[in-house]
Amino acid sequence: SFLSRYGFFGVTRLLVDKFFTMLTLRNARLIRRPFDIRGKNKMNIGRGFTTGRYCRIEAHGENSHTKLIIGDNCQINDSVHIEAGECISLGDNVLIASRVFITDLNHGIYSGSNPSHPDTVCRNRVLHTNPVYIESNVWLGEGVIVLPGVRIGKSSIVGANSVVTKNIPDNSIAVGNPAKVIKEYNFEKNEWASVNG
Repeated sequence: SFLSRYGFFGVTRLLVDKFFTMLTLRNARLIRRPFDIRGKNKMNIGRGFTTGRYCRIEAHGENSHTKLIIGDNCQINDSVHIEAGECISLGDNVLIASRVFITDLNHGIYSGSNPSHPDTVCRNRVLHTNPVYIESNVWLGEGVIVLPGVRIGKSSIVGANSVVTKNIPDNSIAVGNPAKVIKEYNFEKNEWASVNG
């Protein structure tokens, strides 16, 4: 039963969290506290959103267009940090394990003809953004970091502690730092097939 699974204090905590959810994000399923949300007016959060504890989601910037989009039935677990400066978009049914960090911004510019100078105080460097798109049914494993300017294709998996620096195609499994595709789903054989090289 529910009580034997969570215990009296666990059930009480869930009821308090459910009440908090109804006050803060009415479309959400359950927001577990502590939970920090910054720039809520720049977010579009779908139905059925669920979080673990110690999560922080934030959207920065001066203009008013939506910067953080979270689709329906997304679940993020404990200590997830999502920080949007331009646009981070999560499709429907995205599953994010604990300690994941997703950002579309950098303090400074480190390529091209006008890079940030190393003597400039880090916090004073111009914020440089590049949108992040995580498509529907993606699973990000424990400790994953998603950096600016990447797209993770639908139904893909990113293994634990991977750092995503480049696009990942649909129906793929990627691991490592930087993350590289090691398997793709073969629809003809109905199996996950290793990628050579």
